[in-house]
Amino acid sequence: MSTTQSHEQTRILVQAAAAACEDKKGEDTRILELDPIDSGLSDFFLITSATNDRQAIAIADEIEYRLKKDYIDFVAHVFLTERRAFYDIERLRKSARPLTPSQFDAELTEALSAKTRAARESKPAKKTPQPKPKKTTSAKPAAKKRAAVKSAAKKPSAKSATKR
Repeated sequence: MSTTQSHEQTRILVQAAAAACEDKKGEDTRILELDPIDSGLSDFFLITSATNDRQAIAIADEIEYRLKKDYIDFVAHVFLTERRAFYDIERLRKSARPLTPSQFDAELTEALSAKTRAARESKPAKKTPQPKPKKTTSAKPAAKKRAAVKSAAKKPSAKSATKR
């Protein structure tokens, strides 16, 4: 799989994880797109806050359930609000580009649309199928058929001829 395909796949997984956070009422969800030079571990950090321990567990479980434990290229951090403020991961990763889930969705949609447009433009134009010529039938066979039907109607049947 090429690097761009892998990166797009990772973006789709991050988007699904962000949706899981929103569905479980995670607060202040942010996605940090890490600078490739600084990030040897992963491409993205997903950070969200929960108001209590049960909610934090529910958010983490939902992310795991939706992605079926298949999130390798990004890290999901689920913090209690006060602990998130204490650790302040966003400040530690100054070179990262912070995005809201809606900004992230818009960028992903635009990237996929551009890829689709490029694929359509690179395909050769389809030849429009030429209509098949219609088979023309001459009127002669139909005229012969009608004549045969008329002559059969005029001839008396064999039974009626023998009775006479």
